[in-house]
Amino acid sequence: MSTENDGNAVPSAPSTPPAPPSPSAHEPAPAPAPAPDTTAPLPERPLTPPHAAPHRDAPPHPQAAPHPEPHAAAPPYPQAAPHPEPHAAAPRTQPHPQTQQLPAAGGWPPPPPPPHAASTWGAGFPPAAESRGKRSGGGGLVAAVLAAALVAGGIGGGVGYWAAERNDGTSSTTVAAGEAPADFKREPGTVAAVANKALPSVVTIEAKSGGSAGEGGTGTGFVYDKEGHILTNNHVVASAAEGGNLSVTLSDGKKYDAQVVGRAEGYDVAVLKLKNAPSGLAPLPLGNSDRVAVGDSTIAIGAPFGLSNTVTTGIISAKNRPVASGDGSGSGSNSYMSALQTDASINPGNSGGPLLDARGAVIGINSAIQSAGSGGLGQSQAGSIGLGFAIPINQAKNVAEQLIKTGEPVYPVIGATVNMTDEGEGARIADQGEGGTPAVVPNGPAAKAGLRAGDVITKFGDKAIDSGPTLISEIWTHQPGDKVTLTYERDGKQSTAEVTLGQRKGDS
Repeated sequence: MSTENDGNAVPSAPSTPPAPPSPSAHEPAPAPAPAPDTTAPLPERPLTPPHAAPHRDAPPHPQAAPHPEPHAAAPPYPQAAPHPEPHAAAPRTQPHPQTQQLPAAGGWPPPPPPPHAASTWGAGFPPAAESRGKRSGGGGLVAAVLAAALVAGGIGGGVGYWAAERNDGTSSTTVAAGEAPADFKREPGTVAAVANKALPSVVTIEAKSGGSAGEGGTGTGFVYDKEGHILTNNHVVASAAEGGNLSVTLSDGKKYDAQVVGRAEGYDVAVLKLKNAPSGLAPLPLGNSDRVAVGDSTIAIGAPFGLSNTVTTGIISAKNRPVASGDGSGSGSNSYMSALQTDASINPGNSGGPLLDARGAVIGINSAIQSAGSGGLGQSQAGSIGLGFAIPINQAKNVAEQLIKTGEPVYPVIGATVNMTDEGEGARIADQGEGGTPAVVPNGPAAKAGLRAGDVITKFGDKAIDSGPTLISEIWTHQPGDKVTLTYERDGKQSTAEVTLGQRKGDS
């Protein structure tokens, strides 16, 4: 676990040429020219349709003499130039065998024209039978698609050359691209509409320590109220909290100095206040994190790696995820949360930014990520792998109000020290507290409920507990004075007890 202070369109096949002039009444209709097979490979040079002007490279063809015999077949296109290559593909339909074996008397009628002369337009396309054979299996089509994907980057030039050659000497039509309507509006509730409304209320925070090294980092925050309070993570501002410098940049690029109003290390929440705050600040609306459901859409806004005003989207992938994370200061202080888990991309620099629902209301504060390089708790600059965690806004709001009013946080407690390293069976009450003090505070909430050192707490309310960090995460979702039923094991026997939560002020 880590916190982050961190294609071208292919031209269509040639259109079917106009029908040749109708034969005279005494002439039988010529056999129809074979239709071009649009799936076959394109010819090396475009061929000129019979009704168009001859290609400049083709010699003029003398007009054929009229046929005197009504039963003899005439070439369908008298104007067509002979095909320059005798080995061109034959048309789909071969002449009838009887026509080929008819004896010629005195050299008349003349023999049928060569197959390639029957239709200059259709020459060069393979027979339909071959094409249909290639289509019958899916392999050819799949191969063509894969090839298109691989060469999409270089196909444009070839298509442009083919089109230029084909249009040489023929008329062309230019089609202008349509323009977007002048009254184009994005519907409310789209990601673009939500982001457009929320971005002016999201800020980028730069924190620098007061030391000579000037260590610090960049994070995110958002406008909490019109008085200029900014809500963010504690670990974003921790380096500048004692004598450092804080600056806040709004989405319009205007920068303001800021100061820390209060911060809560355990909750990983901090409140800043802008110095000389401008008028017209627009606080982000706060949602209800208790009503969030797995699968709900999410929108994260922040400054990952210093890139301000970055918007990413995802869903709520889990709720009540126990998360413990360090502030990166090396002090050993950890924060604990029962987090909202999201797959919206969150990276170093997103910390403190808002996690919004589909309406644009804040449901959490982006605080931590699980990264492939971190392997657990701590500070890491690794990027998102789709496991981001946010402090539920209901909890963050309570902490923010405490910090604005008193400058220090208040934590609910059970008055017992638990083991923070054991996992899997519950939260075990330690044999001894810090500095040799009793593990169960005398006359504290746990002592009054009858708990003892060595007891293993397995449930807190209706939430299963598998470790000490999980127990603290659940305790801190409540308020001092709340009554909660604990389930615990002692000497192999399971028991329950009701605990009234106490409180602790401050982080010391």
